[in-house]
Amino acid sequence: MRIAVIGTGYVGLVTGVCFAEKGNQVICVDIDQAKLARLRKGECPIYEPDLDTLLEKNIAAGRLHFTDQLAEAVAASTLIFLALPTPPGGDGAADLSFVLGVSKEIGKILNQLDNPEMKVIVDKSTVPVGTADKVRALIAAETQAPFAVISNPEFLREGFAVEDFMKPDRVVVGTDSAQARKLMYDLYAPYCQNPQGQILFMDERSAEMTKYAANSYLAMRISFMNEIANLCEKLDANVDAVKVGIGSDTRIGSKFLNAGIGYGGSCFPKDVQALAQTAQEQGYDFKILKSVMQVNAAQRLFFVEKIKSYFQNQLAGKTIAVWGLAFKPNTDDIREAPALDILKALLEMGVKVRTHDPEAMPAIERIFGKSIVFCQDPYQALENADALAILTEWKVFQEADLNRMASLLKAKVIFDGRNIYDLAQMQAQDWHYESMGRQKVVPLLRPQA
Repeated sequence: MRIAVIGTGYVGLVTGVCFAEKGNQVICVDIDQAKLARLRKGECPIYEPDLDTLLEKNIAAGRLHFTDQLAEAVAASTLIFLALPTPPGGDGAADLSFVLGVSKEIGKILNQLDNPEMKVIVDKSTVPVGTADKVRALIAAETQAPFAVISNPEFLREGFAVEDFMKPDRVVVGTDSAQARKLMYDLYAPYCQNPQGQILFMDERSAEMTKYAANSYLAMRISFMNEIANLCEKLDANVDAVKVGIGSDTRIGSKFLNAGIGYGGSCFPKDVQALAQTAQEQGYDFKILKSVMQVNAAQRLFFVEKIKSYFQNQLAGKTIAVWGLAFKPNTDDIREAPALDILKALLEMGVKVRTHDPEAMPAIERIFGKSIVFCQDPYQALENADALAILTEWKVFQEADLNRMASLLKAKVIFDGRNIYDLAQMQAQDWHYESMGRQKVVPLLRPQA
C-alpha cells in the first residue's frame, strides 16, 4: 500500500519503518530539516531496539522515504497517518494544534488534486474523544474530494515498540466507512496471527477512548501497587510476595504490578492527565484518576525520604551515585522520568551526584548541565560515593558485580527504587539495602514436583 506518515517522532518513525518492513511504500513527513537529513542517511534519532537496523534496511530497499513536502506525500498516498505531538496544555488537556493545523492543510491539498482517489486520514496520535469529528470537519470545509477520517490508536511500549508493532496483541480501528475498514484490515492482517480476532473495529469515539482508558488503567495499577508497597513497609510485609499472590489470580494477572518510584514517559502521565481533564470538562469528577496522579507524584518523594532518613537529613556535601535516568530501560526517553524529580531534590539538598545511564545521559545533561557528573560506566559512578540510588532497572545494573560495587563505594549502602536485587543475597552480604515495599525476606516456596 501507499502510506504517508505525518510526523517522525517516536510513534511516527516506528509506524513508518514497520509499515515499510512489510513491503508497503512509505513516505514520512517532517518539518525538522536536521532530523530529516539524519533519517535520509539512515541515522536513527531515538534509541529503540532494532529500529535502527530496520530503518537502514528499508531505506536501502527503496520502500521508506523522508520529505518535508506534505502535498507530495498526500498526493502519493492512499492512507495518511497523523502521528503528530499532542502535548498537555496548561490545563492538562491535550493540545491539538498540530493535528488540527495539518488536517486543515490536508483539506487544501485534496482540493487541489485532479480526480483524487479516496484518501483515508488516520489519527494515530493519542487524541481526546471527538477529535476525528474535528479533523473531518476541518478537511470537509476545504474540499469536496472523497475522504474518510478514522481512529487507529497506538499501543506501543517503549523499549519493545518494534516487537509490539510487528506482533500486536490487538489493533483498534474506529470507523464507519466500509472502504476504510477493508484498507485497514488488509494493511494490518500480515502483522496478526489471527486477524479476525485481533483487528477490532468500532466507532471512532470508542477507539479514541480505548487508548486513554488502557493507559489510565495501567497507570492506576502501578499507583495502586506502590500504595500497597508503602503499606507493606509499615506492616513488615513483602510486596514481592503480595505481587505473586494477587498476580496469580487470573482475574488480575501479573503485569504492571511492580512496586517502585512511579511511572513516567510520554504516554501515561499526559494520557491520565488528559482523560481527567476531559472528565472535568464534562462535569464529571474522576476521583480515581486524581488519586493515581497524586500517588505517582508522591512516590518519587517517598524514595527521597528514604535517603534523607538514612543520612539524618545531613546530605549537604554527600556524594550519591545514581544508576538510571530514563523512565524505563531500553529507551533514552526521559519525559516525565522519576529521575528528574529525584535529581532535583538531591541537588537542592546539596548532594553531589555522579550518574550513569546507558542511553539517557545526553538528554539529562541538556537539563542539568555540569551540576551532575556523568560517568562512562556504572562502576565509575560509584567511586567514593556515600551511597547508590537505582532509578531505572537496566539489565546491566541487575547483573552488576556486588563485590566490585562494595570496593568502590565508601559504604555498602543502596537505595533501590526498582527492586532489582534479591533481598536475601543483600542481607547475606551485609548491605544496607532499602528497596520499595520489601522490608522482610519471604521465600516463595513451592511444593517439589
